[in-house]
Amino acid sequence: MKLATSPYNTSVKPSHMSRPAHPSTHAILTVADIDTDCLRDLLARYGLQLESVSDNAAIPGSFWGDSEAGLIDNRLLARGDTPVHSILHEACHYICMDGDRRRGLHTNAGGDYDEENAVCYLQILLAAQLPDVGSGKLMQDMDAWGYSFRLGSTARWFRDDAEDARDWLLTHGLISSSGVPRTQLRT
Repeated sequence: MKLATSPYNTSVKPSHMSRPAHPSTHAILTVADIDTDCLRDLLARYGLQLESVSDNAAIPGSFWGDSEAGLIDNRLLARGDTPVHSILHEACHYICMDGDRRRGLHTNAGGDYDEENAVCYLQILLAAQLPDVGSGKLMQDMDAWGYSFRLGSTARWFRDDAEDARDWLLTHGLISSSGVPRTQLRT
């Protein structure tokens, strides 16, 4: 399998979001595994719409291809086999990008290293708001998918090395001082 590497890195390690060469046997939560009404409600708070794509059909707007979520304007596109972490990651790109980038958004969310870190941090916070997911499970899924952080795991990064991501979210008003996500987009 050819490794896809992201033009966006986080926490120094350049392979932050490269697909694993040997997929994990860890069962990654997909859209089909969770209450999609809760997911739709969460996304709607940010003006995002979750749109279903037929099984085995290509997902429009998917940066990674395969079963990964697509992002076009304020629409998140997914199949039943789309990983929940992928949907939350693309949603958080939408939340964290400025209004200029949000207009005309199609497939590549762009952003810099600091924003990518913030996206990863925020998707963990949002996972806690989904009863069938939770932050712990999402971090396991991120590790299984191939996110890599210099401390070795998503949980360790989140706990011990993500101050810059938290500060970025605070600076842009996307979380409260107590770390609770605000239901607003970066301006």
